[in-house]
Amino acid sequence: MPFEETKREIGQHFVFGFHGYEPSDDVIKLIRDYHVGSIIIFRRNVQSIPQLYKLIQSLQQIAKDAGHSQPLLVGIDQENGLVSAFSKLDAGTQFPGAMAVGVTKDLQLAQGVANSSGREMRLAGINWVYSPVADVNSDPRNPVIGVRSFGEGMFYAQTAAALVCAVSAGLSSADLAACAKHFPGHGDTHVDSHLALPVITKDLRALEQTELVPFRAAIAHGIASIMTGHMALPPLVTALGADADPRVPASLSRGVTTRLLREKLGFEGVVVTDCLEMNAISEGYGCGPGAVMALQAGADIVMICHRIDRHLAALEATYAAVEKGELDLEALKTSGARVRAMKDRVAGRWEDVLGAPLNADKLLKLKQENARTSRRAYGLSTRWLVAPGSTLTTQVISPHADVLVLTPHMQSVNACVDDPEEMQRTADGAERNTAGPSYIAFATAVARRAPFSTHIVYSPSDATASNGLPEKLEKSILSVHTIVFTTRNAHQSSSHWQMDVLEKVVKVANEAVGDGQGKAVRVIIVASCAPYDFQLLAEEKLTKDLPCLCTYEFTKPALEEAAAKLYGETLASS
Repeated sequence: MPFEETKREIGQHFVFGFHGYEPSDDVIKLIRDYHVGSIIIFRRNVQSIPQLYKLIQSLQQIAKDAGHSQPLLVGIDQENGLVSAFSKLDAGTQFPGAMAVGVTKDLQLAQGVANSSGREMRLAGINWVYSPVADVNSDPRNPVIGVRSFGEGMFYAQTAAALVCAVSAGLSSADLAACAKHFPGHGDTHVDSHLALPVITKDLRALEQTELVPFRAAIAHGIASIMTGHMALPPLVTALGADADPRVPASLSRGVTTRLLREKLGFEGVVVTDCLEMNAISEGYGCGPGAVMALQAGADIVMICHRIDRHLAALEATYAAVEKGELDLEALKTSGARVRAMKDRVAGRWEDVLGAPLNADKLLKLKQENARTSRRAYGLSTRWLVAPGSTLTTQVISPHADVLVLTPHMQSVNACVDDPEEMQRTADGAERNTAGPSYIAFATAVARRAPFSTHIVYSPSDATASNGLPEKLEKSILSVHTIVFTTRNAHQSSSHWQMDVLEKVVKVANEAVGDGQGKAVRVIIVASCAPYDFQLLAEEKLTKDLPCLCTYEFTKPALEEAAAKLYGETLASS
């Protein structure tokens, strides 16, 4: 094969990201000169649906002018919930994420939400979605999956599998390629692969009981693509016997990608890696060598999301590997046929992609319909938590009650959930986004219903102070009828200080009543992310009887529904 044809083939095996609301010089070069066949869209590329449609049209035109035989695959991380690259005020509708939908166990809801979101994305020009998350969140300490999963534990695996298939069906019915992730399962670890390489010590038999159940179901239902994850599974890799290093990440493992996923599970669709710029790969292997290893392992498409130097390093390393015979060109062609087949299904022909204007009327009607669907979904997913054997404990706030809303200081950036480019900062670059827009919206929603309300952001210093709570906070506690104490993953070790602050708050409220200094002050918990915070409440005498409302995500719609529920209302019917 002439080198130019080889370059064209190799370009189809990568999906790259770029920066900006218009095609950058880098992405133009990648599509035109390196024949890259797939692009991933991030929040940094999205202002509105009309803008995104224009952007994708431009990318597709660049590809056509460069001689691409098929349109680009244009993908996006749109799981809904916390990972929603498409959801902005003037762009995609915000819908509940996996665990929020999963708690309802409503397959029609799961499929309907996926279809509604998918139709918006399809109108914008997107054709590939890195969703659903098929991981079963077996470790509550998991810092990267958590509420992105439909549920936890071996006994939930079958339900998670059904929900994965429902979401896949919803996306497929919107003419999108769905992508189950992160094979063979990222749920049973407390290490974030964005930061380091997680190690999972389960063997194949154990994985078959939990982690592989949703993936098997997705394959049986014909899912278009599967994403491999960056985690090491030494017992599994050793048993599969295809890799020299038992600690090789799954995404770079021939045993995992070919022997397990292709041969044992029979998957015939497209295999894409998670982003190689995560530290688990970029720091341990490098994006160039990692790309070659992933393709040697049997991946069809390698994902690299951010830096042009790493894009070029991966491409050049792949050219060199093919030239030296380290990467079989015929195997790449066979792999490329799978990519082309998926493009045929979801990208279509050039005449399908280019030229037609955005259908503004159809978009407007869809957005109105989806707003109602979103409110209904959040109405079903935001709910009071109840301990096993207990009766339902709820606390409706009186419309005459003065309220103190306490929300946690957002002290860290999660590389998967929080968008560093949207953080508010001081002039010297320090984070100042202490409350966050979702918590501000929550406090505002409470304030609309209360005769008087105060919003205070509590912080780790409130937990460690030896002289109690700050005077302003203590006075606020004693001046209201109800305290709404909001947690954000307080069960994780880095955030356990939230429980220390809660105990101080409860003590101040209780002591005031006991001393006869004032009225009784009720405390209500809003767990604004994982439900595991509720388990912590039950373990402490001071907090075990506190009512807890869980949103499963700290998005604005979830917290605005929580505010409604606190007053015995719901936004679902509005």
